[in-house]
Amino acid sequence: MHLLLILALAVLFPAVHILNGWLFDFATITSHISLIYLPAFLRLFNLLVLGPAFGSLATFLGGLLLVIQFNNESTTLLLLYIACSCTGPLLSLWLFKLQFKRNLRLSSLKDLTVLVITYSFLNAVLHGLIWIFFDSEQAFSFQGALWMFIGDFNGALLGAYLMKAMVDAFEKRTLRVSGSSQPKN
Repeated sequence: MHLLLILALAVLFPAVHILNGWLFDFATITSHISLIYLPAFLRLFNLLVLGPAFGSLATFLGGLLLVIQFNNESTTLLLLYIACSCTGPLLSLWLFKLQFKRNLRLSSLKDLTVLVITYSFLNAVLHGLIWIFFDSEQAFSFQGALWMFIGDFNGALLGAYLMKAMVDAFEKRTLRVSGSSQPKN
């Protein structure tokens, strides 16, 4: 079951990336930065649903499927970008647990928002480091990192809030179904 879910989420990643480019073309800054980037949420979702190892694997495989469209860039750079995409969510979840000394609650908007802010910051910093040390064509700029932060924040927060709404709806439905099956006196 894990393998099918990992593969499904891996295939979903480039599909959402392509959909994001189509839906939010107006918000595209560069080929690597958009002001609304929904796949940022999938990176967190993979980790939250599958755990650190399998979630990172799903993100890594999805990244590999995605880089096929960037055939004009260095393979090393593309792999470094994928590493950033896998590391950002891991670090943000680890920092959350370190700071709050507990696991994240999927039903808490506060927890999700803190995670999204931390993740968006770390992802922008990690990509910025790649730009500084390895990518002479994608020169680092504070403005580019800020745009990436904003895009990841918008996409991840939108996804996180939609996920919370689905969790809440599922909980209400479960309560309604389990409540209706109890005998009435």
